[in-house]
Amino acid sequence: MTTEPDNTLPPHAREAIRRFNERSATVAVVGLGYVGLPLVRAMHDAGFRVIGFDVDSAKIAMLRRGEAYLRHLGEGFVRDLAGSGRFEATDEPARLAGADAIVLCVPTPLGPDREPDLSFVERSTELVAGCVRAGTLVSLESTSYPGTTREVCLPIIDRAARQHGLECGRDWFLVFSPEREDPGNATHSTRTIPRLVGGVDPVSTAVGIALYSAALERVIPVESAEVAEAAKLLENVYRAVNIALVNELKPVLAAMGIDVWQVVRAAATKPFGFQPFYPGPGLGGHCIPIDPFYLAWKARQVGERTRFIELAGEINSRMPERVVERVEAALRDEGRGLHGADVLVLGLAYKPNVDDVRETPAAEIIRLLSERGARVSYHDPHVPVFPRMRRYRFDLVSEPLTPGRLARADCVLVVTHHDAIDWQSVADHARLVVDTRDAMARTRPSKARVVKA
Repeated sequence: MTTEPDNTLPPHAREAIRRFNERSATVAVVGLGYVGLPLVRAMHDAGFRVIGFDVDSAKIAMLRRGEAYLRHLGEGFVRDLAGSGRFEATDEPARLAGADAIVLCVPTPLGPDREPDLSFVERSTELVAGCVRAGTLVSLESTSYPGTTREVCLPIIDRAARQHGLECGRDWFLVFSPEREDPGNATHSTRTIPRLVGGVDPVSTAVGIALYSAALERVIPVESAEVAEAAKLLENVYRAVNIALVNELKPVLAAMGIDVWQVVRAAATKPFGFQPFYPGPGLGGHCIPIDPFYLAWKARQVGERTRFIELAGEINSRMPERVVERVEAALRDEGRGLHGADVLVLGLAYKPNVDDVRETPAAEIIRLLSERGARVSYHDPHVPVFPRMRRYRFDLVSEPLTPGRLARADCVLVVTHHDAIDWQSVADHARLVVDTRDAMARTRPSKARVVKA
């Protein structure tokens, strides 16, 4: 897809659009994680020359060797990149100076008091500010509160650009285009997921539309960067609030002897006015556990409150504690305590069938179990070694899921329902299963006592 040139646009904007339409431009992606690397693939597949930048030299070395560190993207994709002649992996900031478009795909975590931590955005913006020249487009994809692109990124780049007589909207361009990645989704990819683009001015929006339209199937312009920023947060707030609703209903219905999963499945038969959300052991990934608090923080800055968001966060954050309490109660029913119990956790990734452990509730559950004296181990076919995380350090490796190992465990705790796990074997050989995902519903009745949590 190409965009038609608009003769009313400034010359540098028309030239940028022409280069994007012809795929003769170089696109640099800063941050080669779960957002950046799929974007590299989309831009590369569209025919662009792509520079992939990351401060993690180990990632760069793997990409140069054609080795994948995000398994759900596949080894073949990385080998194709390394051998194409149109991809350069680098940890040298100077290499970004040759790019026509620079896309920032960096983390936006929370601080200790759930306040936005924009340090990665600020540092990466400072990194690219000196690389901006006439015709350069900068796009921020990292989720943040409305106003980030204009209030944080624009001043940093503008200071450097004005030293060379360059003006935003005339000589260089700035947009926000929120990522919508869903790791492991076999139906939707970066190329096929509709993309929002909003600029800090109309000219920037037009240039941003041209870049993304050259690589993605559908691009939707919005009125401003702030609209695009707020839309991304609304998407994630919507999910967080609805997941909190079913998480809150789970113990209520359980007290009535009603299975919440059966209730959701029954309600989902309605063809309108309802979308199913399912309870779980807590939220994972970047989007739902973190992004709503960016909007809550910004709301406080303008004198407003977001009570739904704050309540949903409280309910969802409490789920790992509830899971551990359920494990403790289930063990007590078996005549033993949690202290010294052998607890085998099934699934470390935050969602099924991927190796993504960002903000996984499994880490907090393992911490709480360990603090209460349990002997904790885990099995995850996608995560062979417990990775280093900002808040968690565990010297654990994935244990083989053998009948003997299942039989030895005092409790098998289901946290992630990977398809690769033999759930019938779990039912046949475990004594006690605490199931947070309704994974055992697909098995035949067998030896295990199953407790839903």
